[in-house]
Amino acid sequence: MAFRWSRWSPQFALAPAGGVTLVAFAGSIGWTIWMSLTRSRRFADYGINWDEWSRQYVRLLKDDIFITALKNMVVLGVGSLLAIVFGFILAAMIDREKRGEGVFRTVFLYPLAVSLIVTGLAWRWLFNPTLGVENFLHQIGLPWARFDWLNYPETAMYGIILGTVWQGSGFYMALMLSGLKSINSEIWSAARLDGVSFWRLYLEIIIPMMRFTFLTCAILLSLGVVKAYDMVYAMTNGGPGQSTWVPAYYTIDAYWQKQNLGLASAAAVVMLAITVAIFLPLVLITAWQQRRQEARAQ
Repeated sequence: MAFRWSRWSPQFALAPAGGVTLVAFAGSIGWTIWMSLTRSRRFADYGINWDEWSRQYVRLLKDDIFITALKNMVVLGVGSLLAIVFGFILAAMIDREKRGEGVFRTVFLYPLAVSLIVTGLAWRWLFNPTLGVENFLHQIGLPWARFDWLNYPETAMYGIILGTVWQGSGFYMALMLSGLKSINSEIWSAARLDGVSFWRLYLEIIIPMMRFTFLTCAILLSLGVVKAYDMVYAMTNGGPGQSTWVPAYYTIDAYWQKQNLGLASAAAVVMLAITVAIFLPLVLITAWQQRRQEARAQ
């Protein structure tokens, strides 16, 4: 009897967490998908007209604002890859220079301790032409300098990308630094004895060995880009006009401003589909690479 209890006690202990996950996570997803098939407005309408079940999705695909939001999400995702690049560069610099490692690591990680709303407000002030960086540059004799990116639809997204990269580089630096620490020190010593150049060492040896770390960073980055809202809201509030809308901003606006629960649910389902389309292949690639590495080790 004691053996059976020890066998089933972990399952009993995890049952409440499993129940909450099933109801709060899977249940919410199912409810949102159901709402996206209805004509719900301010309040939920559970009736579905199966002759026009895709009505909300057709409306999304015909909405130029939502298409713009999807394009902005792609631009934000591509631009945010710089956070991984800078994170790796910072990690490599800290790993090579052991003195002051703790200080530099704390400094570079500090932006992560600041909320996205505060980060967005700070960068909004920096981009203010009368109070921020542009005013400072004019005062030191550079009247031609421009740093008012948020005032123009063509450059506003680049301003959001800059703030996002600044906020996230420290986090990816910490992940990259842990990956660098896991590399056997004998590899570094052998490379130095063989006279391998700095660039070849990192491009041909270190980076391939850190592929799991890079995949992990890519997964986390993709999830953050799809649900991006705070920085957009704090820096531009979707403007100028609607040039910096992203899917999450569109979803919240559809519900709170347009009071269209069905449309907001459809937009949320599209975000979920995008997340699965990005997340699942990366996870499968990571699992395949890990199994392949374990097979080689055997």
